[in-house]
Amino acid sequence: MVSLPHPYVLHAAVSAPCLCCRKGKDQFDNLEKHTQWGIDVLEKYIKFVKERTEIELSYAKQLRNLSKKYQPKKNSKEEEEYRYTSTRAFLATLNEMNDYAGQHEVISENMTSLITGELTRYVQELKQERKSHFHDGRKAQQHIETCWKQLEASKRRFERDCKEADRAQQYFEKMDADINVTKADVEKARQQAQLRHQMAEDSKAEYSSTLQKFNSEQHEHYYTHIPNIFQKIQEMEERRIVRIGESMKTFAEVDRQVIPIIGKCLDEITKAAEAVDHKNDSQMVIEAFKSGFEPPGDIDFEDFTQPMKRTVSESSLSNSRGDGKSEPKFGSKSKGKLWPFIKKNKSPKQQKEPLSHRFNEFMTSKPKIHCFRSLKRGLSLKLGAGPEDFSNLPPEQRRKKLQQKVDELNRDIQKEMDQRDALTKMKDVYIKNPQMGDAASVDHRLAELGQNIEKLRLEVQKFEGWLAEVEGRLPARTEQSRRQSGVYEAQNPSGVNSCAQDRESPDGSYTEEQSQETEMKVPATDFDDEFDDEEPLPTIGTCKALYTFEGQNEGTISVAEGEMLYVIEEDKGDGWTRIRRNEDEEGYVPTSYVEVYLDKNAKGAMTYI
Repeated sequence: MVSLPHPYVLHAAVSAPCLCCRKGKDQFDNLEKHTQWGIDVLEKYIKFVKERTEIELSYAKQLRNLSKKYQPKKNSKEEEEYRYTSTRAFLATLNEMNDYAGQHEVISENMTSLITGELTRYVQELKQERKSHFHDGRKAQQHIETCWKQLEASKRRFERDCKEADRAQQYFEKMDADINVTKADVEKARQQAQLRHQMAEDSKAEYSSTLQKFNSEQHEHYYTHIPNIFQKIQEMEERRIVRIGESMKTFAEVDRQVIPIIGKCLDEITKAAEAVDHKNDSQMVIEAFKSGFEPPGDIDFEDFTQPMKRTVSESSLSNSRGDGKSEPKFGSKSKGKLWPFIKKNKSPKQQKEPLSHRFNEFMTSKPKIHCFRSLKRGLSLKLGAGPEDFSNLPPEQRRKKLQQKVDELNRDIQKEMDQRDALTKMKDVYIKNPQMGDAASVDHRLAELGQNIEKLRLEVQKFEGWLAEVEGRLPARTEQSRRQSGVYEAQNPSGVNSCAQDRESPDGSYTEEQSQETEMKVPATDFDDEFDDEEPLPTIGTCKALYTFEGQNEGTISVAEGEMLYVIEEDKGDGWTRIRRNEDEEGYVPTSYVEVYLDKNAKGAMTYI
């Protein structure tokens, strides 16, 4: 009789792994959820840093726009205002704010490259690694479940064979005890019982082998495969945690790296603020607006008890037009100048005399020729055209404006000379290498530049003359005007200067009585030429025109190429030679346009080319 284990015992022996497998699967699900949550946290941090970089860029852009908005516009009045220390400090603040904005751009760039970009790539790698680990875990789980199913099938087959062997054994025993059963039936029942016992033994052996194999796989699964997979998942999760911690540290370091530069920007702003000098700014205002006039003298008492003897003393704010006393020259300061807030007193005769009588007397009075010229200039002021010599400004302001004009003209001359030098070099290159271009093609432009330079030089001389007049270096504005007015000033200087004194006030405007006279439009006549006649200059040589020159400016004369003319004044260093064609035609031409032959009796033969 075969002894078999109880089926329940066999079932109890193999029923425990099923629960373990199910729990292991549940832990895989929990780990999968946790690691996915870790990736979500990492992506959330990436999004946070990305939005921070956008804020930094927007802030930097707004700072730059703010700095640009308050920057002074070029060639404007605002640019002149930035000469004061306070406004220069503000300009330095604007420049430093621009650099400050640049540091925020650096923060954005570094965070983008060191955090956002790196973490984005790492998240992609992390997802792939996580997918691989959980794929291996599921594969191991499926393998152990397959082994478990094979063990269950072997166990059920062994249990079935045991039950059938038990029934066959009972049937054999029953047949053997029954006396009515033939011996053949008993033998058949015995053989059947032995066959069933043999099948049960085979199932037992198979089940035992499958069980051993399952136990081995199960041990390998729970002690090797699953721990390895869990270890890899743990290392992956720990690397994620370390990486996000390092990114947060980098987040702080990026800000910390620009703090010294931002500190320097703030230091420069502080330095500029400390450089503000109120005394210097006040002095600059004084220099900019000082008029150069002396304070007015005391006003004398006018005794109205003696109407016929009203006089205005010399120390009053205005001078009498008929006192006959000599006045200071143009370059000196005059006590007769009026202050802008005080009107000039008029004599009773001036108040009652008709305007037409005074104007006719003015027109027929030859000694007042210079005043008439000033009157015409005054009419241009009344019509709204500002005087070219800035005579409407106080002396100090006029001097500054004239100096600025001279500097501007000198810069223009330098530009024209640079262009001329460049074209001259180009022409030399064309002459040496004809294949590169025609040398004659630049002659016209060279001639234009030469004319422009000469025109600008004349302008410089004119403004320098006015500047010298203001500074007291010259009695008149130009050499020509000195010749024209020298004889008259020597004979009657008080007439000229008193007229100028009566006409102008300290701010360059005209007094009330003169303004009334100049409201009339005075036509241009030959009246000015009466005092231009002077002894003609002697001839000191001859000259030949090398090029044609169109004398379009006042004081110049047109000449044709090859024309022979007389020289009456050589070049004084300004690039111009004075020539004469006949008694009625004379003027200046560029020295470079003529070939000059001086008389030996003058200063020796000399040639200018």
